[in-house]
Amino acid sequence: MRKVVLVTGASSGIGLALCKRLLAEDNELYLCLACRNTGKAEAVRATLLACYPTAEVTTVQVDVSNLQSVFEACKELKQRKAIHMFSTAEGLLTQQDRVTADGLQEVFATNIFGHFILIRELEPLLCHSYNPSQLIWTSSRNARKSNFSLEDIQHRKGQEPYSSSKYATDLLNVALNRHFNQQGLYSSVICPGTVLTNLTYGILPPFLWTLLMPVIWLLRFFANSFTLTPYNGTEALIWLFHQKPESLNPLIKYLSATTGFGSNYVTVEKMDIDEDTAERFYQNLLELEKRVRVNTTQKSDHQS
Repeated sequence: MRKVVLVTGASSGIGLALCKRLLAEDNELYLCLACRNTGKAEAVRATLLACYPTAEVTTVQVDVSNLQSVFEACKELKQRKAIHMFSTAEGLLTQQDRVTADGLQEVFATNIFGHFILIRELEPLLCHSYNPSQLIWTSSRNARKSNFSLEDIQHRKGQEPYSSSKYATDLLNVALNRHFNQQGLYSSVICPGTVLTNLTYGILPPFLWTLLMPVIWLLRFFANSFTLTPYNGTEALIWLFHQKPESLNPLIKYLSATTGFGSNYVTVEKMDIDEDTAERFYQNLLELEKRVRVNTTQKSDHQS
């Protein structure tokens, strides 16, 4: 039976690099590209199929910061009856945040809540004890406990929404394993390291990047977290793809690393996670889910 992989954010950066590496490892995958921009997704699909004609590559339109989009994508995916495993892509790389049309903080919605709804909607397809499914979250070395609060899970009041959302990712990972391992669903988190993508390049003016690049490449001899390229950043994702999910430690974060000479490998880091806090966060997400489902239904009824 073909392995099934759903990759969010698959049209660029870590998501696109992951798709290429997965198909290079197994060119008979069933790969679903979940992207906001359908034009870009179809262009990526055509490129991937040209290189890997035996693969089955499909697309689905989804903006994980927009809950109506998430619900519609899940409805379509369940109709296809093909999704058994998925992986997140990279989140927002800046500290800017804003409120979405659903009234949620955008970083929280994009990095956590939209994907949480995906999982909740696809539970019947993901939970099979006879054929384990694997969730792989893109977290960060910058996931800091000090930037997260159970009283403000969306980080409305703070200045570190990215770090907060990544720590929340680690918490959700632990809670999901606690609730779903016995049903055959396993969760892991990775950090791709410092990767230079279009989003990263947008943080600074081009001339500064020109000045900084030699220094950044030199730093890799002293810090293995400077993976720099999306291909290198997917190393931990690819490593996890080959593991039996039931054999992995849910309290460990798997880190992509690169030597100064460009060799890739995987390191591990024990997460600073309290399991009680993880469970409370999970229950908060369930409560938020109830509220947004009511709001989404009312909005949909009003529009119709």
